[in-house]
Amino acid sequence: MAPFPQTLDPVGSVLASTLIALVPVAVLLVLLAGFRLSAWQAVIIGSVVTVLLGVLLWGAPVSGSLAAYGLGAATGIWSVAWIVFWGVVIYNTMVTTGAFGAFKDWLVEQATGDIRVQTILMAWAFGALMEGLVGFGYPWAVVAPILIALGVADLAAIRVAAIANNAPVSYGALGAPIIGLAAVTGLPLMDLSASIGKIVAILALLPPFVLIYLVSGWRGLRTGWPLGVVGALSYIAGQFPTSQYLGPYLPDIIGSLVCFGALLLFLRVWRPAVTLGFGGRELEPPVGRRDGPGANRAPAGGARAAVRGLVPFGILVAVVVAWTGPWSPLPGYTPFAPAVQAISSLDQKATSTSFKWAPFVAGTAILVSWLLICAFLRPTGRHLKETFRATFQQMWGALLVAPFIFGLATVFNYSGMANSMANGFSKLGSFYIVLAPILGWIAVALSGSNTSSNAVFGAFQLSVAKLLNVPLLLFPSLNSVGAEVGKPVAPQTASVGVATTSMVRKEGDVIRYNMSWTLVILGYLILIGLLFYYVFPGAMQV
Repeated sequence: MAPFPQTLDPVGSVLASTLIALVPVAVLLVLLAGFRLSAWQAVIIGSVVTVLLGVLLWGAPVSGSLAAYGLGAATGIWSVAWIVFWGVVIYNTMVTTGAFGAFKDWLVEQATGDIRVQTILMAWAFGALMEGLVGFGYPWAVVAPILIALGVADLAAIRVAAIANNAPVSYGALGAPIIGLAAVTGLPLMDLSASIGKIVAILALLPPFVLIYLVSGWRGLRTGWPLGVVGALSYIAGQFPTSQYLGPYLPDIIGSLVCFGALLLFLRVWRPAVTLGFGGRELEPPVGRRDGPGANRAPAGGARAAVRGLVPFGILVAVVVAWTGPWSPLPGYTPFAPAVQAISSLDQKATSTSFKWAPFVAGTAILVSWLLICAFLRPTGRHLKETFRATFQQMWGALLVAPFIFGLATVFNYSGMANSMANGFSKLGSFYIVLAPILGWIAVALSGSNTSSNAVFGAFQLSVAKLLNVPLLLFPSLNSVGAEVGKPVAPQTASVGVATTSMVRKEGDVIRYNMSWTLVILGYLILIGLLFYYVFPGAMQV
């Protein structure tokens, strides 16, 4: 098939072409936020609209458009759904065998009676672990009930779980959002992991202090700030080098494990002089319990529970590092890579859309990890049946969305619509640096998925960077991290997050309650973007 020459301005007006190119995005957002359709239903309708616009207005060939859609759908299944599915299977295997619950209970035991310690250990560190393994709102659903049981009001507990979930999202579900971003932009996966890791490392400095303030006020922050320092720096100590040298699969998991270790060691030598409960009220330690340094070491049974809960994560880390690291040839083996080509409307150079079938991608490494974890946990047949039943109940919608959203995004890019939209937004000049993370925030706030936000806007953000002669990694990376910040106000995420609390079907109250602090963190992210744009642009070069 001869390459298809894209059209940059199909209606003879840059503004009109830009607005029409936005129609598929607008359709998605209206269906999701206005009509409250399920994500898979909205994406199917959005796919039809995208193909029709691409063929009828941008002049893309029907055969090429359908082929591009199929290649994008295959990428969504193999590069994203395959890895997410096995990550959730690992989580559910740990749940059904009791290993996860025992580990969670052991962590709660270590948290002492102080709400600030409980929040940093459970919402920040444990929430990052949940995000790294599962994502999709489940950190809220798991963490919020723990905080409620520890005395936090329901609505406040959900907000704390949501704000704590900001920094880890780009690396959530074993790196699925960044894997998707690499698939639609063609940028090197390792380079994207590293550039996003740099932004996240700075972003992660703020939330622990916000969390302490939210549960205990200024008094709690004034006397408990060392917990914020240790929580932030220890997570970054695990997340940052992992994102720079090992890729997007494990930064959250390694960051959270390092954070656990650092916090538990720190609590042996320092604890707040006064034990505070939710709202900053002073508490008396329970009879027979000490909250000073060295208190509450776990009994032998607790230690066994900790080991049983930690070993599966150790297996996962070891296998994924050995399998996907720069030293491994496995992920690069690609027996075939069907493609369709186009001539870019921006630079008149050939560009291709392909599906690279690599049998030994990270998802296969996760499958092998699960088999080894099963050898350690020894689940029964009943456990395995419960595991896969729970996984399909939780994931069927996401498994459907992955091929449809990547098919839509691929046609959006192949037809030239993404380039037409980028051409219009590039007229904003350097002001666009402020808008780049806001677009990611808007997309995820309405779609509920960082991966979907990156799939739809990733190539567009890259095209704007090329037109403005900006380091190529900057705008796609800000899109992904902007999507992190928007998760606390995403209706679909909130609907999962409130499922285990009294706020079921009150997602609107949750979103309104989360909004102000989400905007504060978004403003902080814009400042980080300006820092890399004006001061450290070399950090965002491919």
